[in-house]
Parts: sequence; C-alpha cells; structure tokens
Amino acid sequence: MPDSNVEISKKIRELALEHGFTECGFAPAGPLIEDAVLLKEWLSEGMHAGMRYMEKYFEKRTDPSLLVPGAKSVIIVLLNYFPVVKLKEEDNFAISKYAYGKDYHKVMKSMLKRLLQRISEEIVPLKGRIFIDSAPVLERSLAAIAGLGWIGKNANLISPKKGSFLFIGELIVNVELEYGRPMPDHCGECTKCIASCPTGAIVAPGVIDSRRCISYWTIEHKGSIDTSLKGKFDNRIFGCDICQDVCPWNRKVQSTAIEDFHPKPDLVAMTKQDWEGLTREKFDQLFSGSAAKRTGYEGLVRNIRFVSGNEELKS
Repeated sequence: MPDSNVEISKKIRELALEHGFTECGFAPAGPLIEDAVLLKEWLSEGMHAGMRYMEKYFEKRTDPSLLVPGAKSVIIVLLNYFPVVKLKEEDNFAISKYAYGKDYHKVMKSMLKRLLQRISEEIVPLKGRIFIDSAPVLERSLAAIAGLGWIGKNANLISPKKGSFLFIGELIVNVELEYGRPMPDHCGECTKCIASCPTGAIVAPGVIDSRRCISYWTIEHKGSIDTSLKGKFDNRIFGCDICQDVCPWNRKVQSTAIEDFHPKPDLVAMTKQDWEGLTREKFDQLFSGSAAKRTGYEGLVRNIRFVSGNEELKS
C-alpha cells in the first residue's frame, strides 16, 4: 500500500477517474472562515428566499470536520453531465440539463460508495461519509479550495478544462491527504452570465439572489410564482441553464459518458403542445427516477401555466 500522503492521493485520484468521475481533488476538512462570513451576509439579506433549510446547521455547513468524527480531509469528485442530445429549442419549453437523465444523487451515491470501498481495501484503510448536495456542505467552495476550478460570476464552479456542467460529490474521510491549491479566477472582465440572466438574479459577481432566480421559483418554491416575473422565464419550466449556456468556458465542453444522464427518447420528442397537455401518467413516465421529481407534477404544471400564460391547463 502507498506510504505517503502524496502517493495515497495520487492513487485515489487515479481510482476516481477509473470509476468514471471527471476529476478528483483534495481539501482539508476544517473551518471555511471566508465562506462563513459570505454565507451569513447572504442569509441576512434574505437572498435564500424560502429555502429556510439554508439557515440550519450553520456551523456544520461552514466546517466539514463537524460532519464526520475524526475528519481530516475531503475528497471532492466532479462528474460531467453535459447531455449527448439536447432538447430542441423551437416550439418547446426548456428544462435544466441536469434533470435530463436519472437523479444524480442516486447515480453518484452508488459510484462514491464503490469508490470509498475500493480506497479502503486497496489504497489505505479509512472511514468516511458520502455527501451529494443533500447535506450542509459548501461543495463548490471545497472544490475550489482543492484546485478543481474557481467560483465564477454565476456562482458555479468552473473548470478550465471541463466547464461548469458538473455535479460535485464529496467523501469526508479520517486520513490526511495531499491538498490542492486554489487556482486564480479566470472570468476576467467577462459579464455574459450577468447580462444574460433574464430576471437579474446575479446581483454581484458570485452572488445569486434566489428571490429573482428562475431555478428557485421553478424548483424550490411552493405556491404561486411572483407575477412581477411574468414573461421573464424564457420558456424555462424546470431550472435554468442560461448563465452556464452563455459562459465562454462551456464552448468546448464534451458530452457526458455516463449513460444514466442521457435523456429518454420520449423527453427529447416533447413539444410545447405536449407539455401543455401533460398528464400525471406522462409526467411519471418522463421523470421516473429523475431529479425533476422534486417539483412534482403539480409544481411542473404550475410552471407550464406561468410560462405559457394559459391558466386553463389541466392539473
């Protein structure tokens, strides 16, 4: 077995790539002091809108070592989800690319479980816990600390080689590793994401006001959508990719090799008329095992009504 942190880290990264992950890096498990200040300010301004869960577990959210007893390191993995086939734009509504295929939580959890087991069996005995966007972890910050990219003006992690259509997962473990170094911000003077947001949700570089964000309103929000945003959703009925679509760092991004993220043929075939006639049965067929289940049938119909302006649609 490897006998140095450098060698152990190298072997872990090789194993992660072998398991299908796009990239892998390492960060120390400890207090995220700068992020704690920024998060507290963001919360105090009410920019989390109705996402009250963001107010909970503040200490754990800003210190990953509190999530796992004896934690020393965070293994961060990235997984490309850019689709092989995109939904057509003409005569259609749009859903976020991350919801085209199977629920990434389940896909990545299975991949990380196998990775953790093999690390412990083949590289170094360790104990750890898996996290995938479902616990209080500042994953983008950890990925940036690990040197896997930087936080862009659209608040997404941007990899210079892989773009930003990336899922992020973590293994918080009880061994020390060779940590990466944060890379410089390469957004420069570019403000395409800010200028392209139809609702003005990017209120400052790296700062998203959820009260204006299409993704918040179409996924997280329960109840009626703010009528002041009428006509500003650009046909988006679940999530929004606009700030990523216009990013120059995504111009040459490659499609995912993960078949579970490929869209179903029935989803690719959908038209605006099909969406407006969406039944519960069709919803279940299209999104069985998908992250789009989060908003539910009623929520998606609400979004379609709001975007189409047709309040007479079935529900």
